Amino acid sequence: MTVAGTSTTPDDRGARQAPAHRHGEAGPEADAHGLPDRLRIADELPDGLLIADELPDGLVIADERGLVVRFNAAAARITAVPAEAALGRPLEWALPLEDLEGRRWWQLTDPYGGLAIRVRQPERNLLLPGGREVLVCARYVRERPLGPVRRVIVSLRDTEARRRTERSHAELIATVAHELRSPLTSVKGFTATLLAKWERFTDDQKRLMLETVDADADRVTRLIAELLDISRIDSGRLELRRQPVDIGAAVSRHIQAYVAAGQPADRFLLRVEQPLPALWADPDKVDQVLSNLIENAVRHGEGTVTIGVTPAPSPREGEETATSVTVSDEGPGIPEESMNRVFTRFWRGSKRGGTGLGLYIVKGIVEAHGGTITVGRAPGGGAEFRFTLPVATPAYLA
Repeated sequence: MTVAGTSTTPDDRGARQAPAHRHGEAGPEADAHGLPDRLRIADELPDGLLIADELPDGLVIADERGLVVRFNAAAARITAVPAEAALGRPLEWALPLEDLEGRRWWQLTDPYGGLAIRVRQPERNLLLPGGREVLVCARYVRERPLGPVRRVIVSLRDTEARRRTERSHAELIATVAHELRSPLTSVKGFTATLLAKWERFTDDQKRLMLETVDADADRVTRLIAELLDISRIDSGRLELRRQPVDIGAAVSRHIQAYVAAGQPADRFLLRVEQPLPALWADPDKVDQVLSNLIENAVRHGEGTVTIGVTPAPSPREGEETATSVTVSDEGPGIPEESMNRVFTRFWRGSKRGGTGLGLYIVKGIVEAHGGTITVGRAPGGGAEFRFTLPVATPAYLA
C-alpha cells in the first residue's frame, strides 16, 4: 500500500498505528514507561488501519538498516524536508538532530548499536538545523527481548504551542507581580507608620490611612478572585449555580449603585423589551459580567451609557429564544484593528489601568453558560458589547 507522502516496505508491515483520534475524542494514554501510545501501538496493529499523513504529529520510521521507510506530512512540515527526499535515506540524514549543547543526538543514543535492553527514548527538546526546537521521542522495536532493533519509530512535535503557553504564563506572572506590589507596598507602609507613630496622628489622619489600607486590600482581593476565575475557566471547571434570574432588575441595581456613588442619573439609559424569556443562570456570574461591562463603559466611555435587554434567537440548539444584553457608550470606541484582541488576556486598550483580565473572564463566563459575546461600534460612535444567554431551563421543568 502506498500513501501520499509515505512509503511502505515489507520491513514496515508491522509499523501501523491506531486510527488518528479526531478533535474532541479521547486519545490513547502513555504506557507504563511513560512512552506515548502513538509509538507503542505502531508495532501492534494490522496493516492498513491508518493513513499516516492524518497524524497531527510528525512520524518517522526507519528499518533495521537505519533507512527511512515512513516520513509523514507532519514530519515534512516540521523538518522542512520533503518526504520524497527523506525516504530511503539514513535516519541521521533525514533527522539531523542535536541536543541543546550541540551534540549529535543519533551518535549519542546509537539506537542500533547501544544497549539491547533499551526500548525507548523519552521525550526531550532537540534542535533541527537552523536552531528550530522540536519535541522528540522514539521507540526501538525488537522482535524479541534483547534482540536486534528492527525499527526505530520517532515522533516529532512542534514546540510553538508550548512556547505560546509558556509566554502566556510568564506574562500572567509578571502582571500579577506588578499589580500586587503596588497595593501591598501601600498596606505595608501605612500599617508600619501607624504602629510606629500611632500617638502622633489625629483621628482624621488615622481614618484616612486605614481607609487607604482597606481599599488596597480590596484591590488585592479582586485580583486574587480574577486569578481564580481564570484558572477555573482555562481548566473547564467554572461552576455555575443556575436559578431564575431577572436580568432587567440586575441591570437596574448596577445603575442605582453608580448613581449612589455620585454618577448623574441621566448618564444611564435602560431599555427593557418585554416579554423576556425566563432565564436560568448563575446570578453572581451574571452580576460579574454586567459589572465589568458597565464599569468599562463608565470609566473608558463618554456620554450616555445605554443598556438594552431584549429577547433574541438562542445560540443553543433546540431552543428558540434567549436573552440579549447590549452595553454601549458614546466615547471614542475601540479601534477596528483591536477588536479581535478585546477578549484576550491583558488587553487594556489605549488607557492604562486594571489588569486587562476582566473581558477575558467575561467571555469565559458567558461561554460557560452556553452563550456568546461580541464587540462592535455603537450607533453613537462608542464601543458596544452584546452578550446573549440561552434560557437553559432545567430538564425537569422543560
